[in-house]
Amino acid sequence: MKLVRYGAPGREKPGIIGDDRKIRDLSRIVKDIDGAMLASGGIAKIKKANLKRMKPVSGKPRLGPCIGNVRNFIAIGLNYSDHAAEAGMAIPKEPIIFNKAPTCICGPNDDTIIPRESGKLDWEVELGIVIGKRARYLARDKARDAIAGYFLGNDVSERVFQIERSGGQWNKGKSCETFGPIGPWFVTKDEVKDPQNLNMWLDVNGEKRQRGNTKTMIFDCEHLVWYCSQFFVMEPGDIIITGTPPGVGLGMKPSPVFLKAGDIVTLGIDQLGEQRQKVVAAK
Repeated sequence: MKLVRYGAPGREKPGIIGDDRKIRDLSRIVKDIDGAMLASGGIAKIKKANLKRMKPVSGKPRLGPCIGNVRNFIAIGLNYSDHAAEAGMAIPKEPIIFNKAPTCICGPNDDTIIPRESGKLDWEVELGIVIGKRARYLARDKARDAIAGYFLGNDVSERVFQIERSGGQWNKGKSCETFGPIGPWFVTKDEVKDPQNLNMWLDVNGEKRQRGNTKTMIFDCEHLVWYCSQFFVMEPGDIIITGTPPGVGLGMKPSPVFLKAGDIVTLGIDQLGEQRQKVVAAK
């Protein structure tokens, strides 16, 4: 299933994408597409619904973040061998974990706001994981059971804040307003047969920037879920973005290239849809 949240910011409704690629409203079945829905068996309820009896939503409504009410937004750094080589950094022996503030989450096609004092605004196409059940000290062979599905994300990053003004941590370069577009869809895991073989891409103003495949991930999705559960509890509706392939602005040769107002960023992952963001200055 491809689950969506659509409508004005803060007032999104739950929906599902039909075979005709149109949205059907799920408000009579579940209150939202979020952790509470996952924890209460909402996926099973949606599967039982007769979509053929539902009329498509009219017009072209805004798509909101594909998961609502996210409490824990986990991110993984340097998780692609080819990206680590691009950055001139050693392959990590264990996953590098940091957090993005949930307040950075936005819809897949919402504008990206350049933060005040920004100097190096960058892009990162990433595969995202949705946690479907409580994950605490998981056994390695139980990690997949805790995964509800996957989504497309852009780990928007401000490199001055992240690196030059880091204070030893990355969060403030990763958590600014609109730095977490997720969606368009939350795709349940039954539809993604092999999350470790998905092509991914990102362009800026129509020019090629990132091309990669999740097969070059150093730590795969199940390993990341297992690993994270050894250090903190994850609840339904928590999300993990899993790292980016080469082609970020910071790594461009002969010199880095960063985003500016007016730029258009487009990105996508096989089976998980596409995003489009316009870069705008903060008001």
